[in-house]
Amino acid sequence: MISDRWYKNAVIYCCAIETFLDTDGDGVGDFEGMSRRLDYLQGLGVTAVWLMPFQPSPRRDHGYDITDYYGVDPRYGSLGDFVAFTHGANARGIGVIMDLVVNHTSDQHPWFRSAREGPDSPFHDWYVWADRKPPDAEKGIVFPGVQKTTWTRDARAGKYYFHRFYEFQPDLNFANPEVRTEILKIMGFWTQLGVAGFRLDAVPFVIALPDPETGKEKPDYELLREFREFVQWRSGNAVLLAEANVTPGENMRYFGDDGDRMQMMFNFHLNQHLFLALATGEAKPLADAITATRDLPATAQWALHLRNHDELDLGRLTEAERGKVFAAFGPEPEAQLYGRGIRRRLAPMLHGDRRRIELANSLLFTLPGTPVLRYGDEIGMGDDLSLPERECARTPMQWSDLEHGGFTRARKPTKPVIPEGVYGYRHVNVAAQRRDPESLLNWFERIIRMRKEVPEIGLGRPRLLRVDDPAVLAMRYDGDAGSVVFLHNLSDRAREISFRAGPKAAGESLVNLLSEDHSVAGDDGRHVVLLEGYGYRWFRRADADGVMLA
Repeated sequence: MISDRWYKNAVIYCCAIETFLDTDGDGVGDFEGMSRRLDYLQGLGVTAVWLMPFQPSPRRDHGYDITDYYGVDPRYGSLGDFVAFTHGANARGIGVIMDLVVNHTSDQHPWFRSAREGPDSPFHDWYVWADRKPPDAEKGIVFPGVQKTTWTRDARAGKYYFHRFYEFQPDLNFANPEVRTEILKIMGFWTQLGVAGFRLDAVPFVIALPDPETGKEKPDYELLREFREFVQWRSGNAVLLAEANVTPGENMRYFGDDGDRMQMMFNFHLNQHLFLALATGEAKPLADAITATRDLPATAQWALHLRNHDELDLGRLTEAERGKVFAAFGPEPEAQLYGRGIRRRLAPMLHGDRRRIELANSLLFTLPGTPVLRYGDEIGMGDDLSLPERECARTPMQWSDLEHGGFTRARKPTKPVIPEGVYGYRHVNVAAQRRDPESLLNWFERIIRMRKEVPEIGLGRPRLLRVDDPAVLAMRYDGDAGSVVFLHNLSDRAREISFRAGPKAAGESLVNLLSEDHSVAGDDGRHVVLLEGYGYRWFRRADADGVMLA
């Protein structure tokens, strides 16, 4: 990466190695498969790949239960295969971001197996113990209906250990300086092997340390600054991307007032209100979320997603708002999860409507922040609701109409490929869409290319433009290279809107970046644009003489 703020105009592609491409015929994706698809990713236009957990693990929780932070799960290949992949990615200008899962380990990790032996173990204090089960052991459960407690008794240790997540994932004790030092060593190890950054899992839980005075948890935000200082000392261009589903009022504590903590965070607040806007056909929830999360330090950046590998978490919405999103995108009980979210992929949530899929992704690429695209969304992959919990949206990538979608030649893949229906691999696959100039895949290639040519989005602050229509979101970004305007119609009906793009005089032009549908302001300086149902426009501003405006 050339720029130390490369992440501001990156396009990140998230994939799970297990379900991307199997090359050795064992039914499990591997790093060799990742390397073989680097040209595909380069052609798509992505500039960074975020890899979900790939370290050795019993895989009781999709690899988030790690037993060795310095290795590669043998099912995916060797450490050498990983280095070959990162080298190939970097040679193509693609950075590699990996998951850093350090809130907890597997209960099979050598650290915990030693810690169970008692206080004499050098690792005993690397975990959180209690002689008696705390009275609030049922509070703070992450997976309601699946998880029953956050404290479990270990027979060998004779004590209870703390676990935010499942009982086989004991939490590390970040109040212990030795634990903090070890995490820095892990980060240093992987940056030395070519990693461009880390997606920090469950950050609010990582920094929640017990207050010695009250016994209650108190967040230690300085830990984030320690991580940032170390990573940038080892690799000046490395980025830390935090998974922290917090309120807008808490954001600055994670970024730091001076921008000296996390460079990036997922904007869960905007994500939830985006789906509320899509469900209701009204722009106000989204506009309000943009305003609430607009002010950031100069080095900070939001990461934006439509769907990820978990459920669509709607926990920050009111009950009434959440009900509207459920009704629109997941009314069936089997489509909902943990009482707070929807476990479907994007395409089936939007009922396969190409117009709405394009609209949602146009918003993803034009809202303030860096877009994060999930593997398979570029071809409109579906889900399999017969699979439990989050498994339904984690099926293998569909490359062709060959058996198992071209993912593997094994008789039985690690997870079943969607076999039939409108989202079956015979209908939805990369090979078929490559040959179709009007396919969703080719649309994504064009939209990603254009997004990279509009740096104002990543570097500028959004200005909401006034339009007299509650269904239309209008934004403008200004930058050194020029000024751009984006319009999105969230309703299914055509809308004619009138608005001012800026303070310039009559004759100002809006040059359409995606088609020949340009606009010229009238004598009153206002533009009149007709937006079809679920329509969107990307414009670059120019004066009456065609000079681009900054």
